[in-house]
Amino acid sequence: MRVREFLTMVRTPAAAWRALRQRRWPTRRMPACLVCGARHTYRLREGRWRCPRRACSYTFGVRTGTWAGLSRVPDDTWLWLVKLFELELTARQAAVQTGVSYPTALKAFTLLRRAILAEAEPELLRREVEADESYFGPRRPPRSRGDPRNRGRSAPHKTPVFGILERHGRVQVSVVPDCSAETLRDRTLRWVKRGTLVYTDQWSGYDTLTFCGYRHLRVNHARHFSRGKVHINGLEGFWSYAKTKFVKHHGVSPARFPLYLYEWQFRYNHRQENLFDLLLAQSLRALPNL
Repeated sequence: MRVREFLTMVRTPAAAWRALRQRRWPTRRMPACLVCGARHTYRLREGRWRCPRRACSYTFGVRTGTWAGLSRVPDDTWLWLVKLFELELTARQAAVQTGVSYPTALKAFTLLRRAILAEAEPELLRREVEADESYFGPRRPPRSRGDPRNRGRSAPHKTPVFGILERHGRVQVSVVPDCSAETLRDRTLRWVKRGTLVYTDQWSGYDTLTFCGYRHLRVNHARHFSRGKVHINGLEGFWSYAKTKFVKHHGVSPARFPLYLYEWQFRYNHRQENLFDLLLAQSLRALPNL
């Protein structure tokens, strides 16, 4: 969304409320009760609605029952936080710009990431795909580089991530416990249709793909990075993109790492689209327990 359009949206609290209402309930009809489903709700003065049934009498607002409703900031402040999240400001920078506290801005950004994660259901990929694994985490201290425990794929301070990129399509990633043949096979079977052509590197964990019904071609990175169409450069580009984002946050705890990982996946898959509208729509989705 362009800056001028956004400024019109947040010009007044009433304008922000109307923008949220239009995106959650596009029709002009009164929204149905979120608890009992009654259709004839009536609007209160403060911009909320109430169920007409005496047994219910539930009162709700434009963000009630959504990820955005878990934050208690005003509607216009919420829109500003979504916009600053789209622009990739940190929570501390967003707190300074909006005048809210740092914990409030961090909670809003975490809610947006959780909303993205809740909708990150894998799609069955059918075209040519690239498969690869990568490791995220801090650099090894200079004194520990000679320690054999901190070498290779089993480095304890790294988080393994498996990814599959459909050429001219989407990327799907997931944190995995390890990069064994069994783990990589199970993720591939879940995400990729049998019979699909899969490009990988020479890692032995991909040896079982041929026996699972996939056409499998490898690229030997010790000799070259591509051999015609046989390469995984698209997925390598995503790893570079994601690790650049990771460095910007100066470290992420293992518990929160999946939230950031799926945020990067979301941004990469929708990099040519209106990211603000997509994020706002995600934040106005109903919570999973409703």
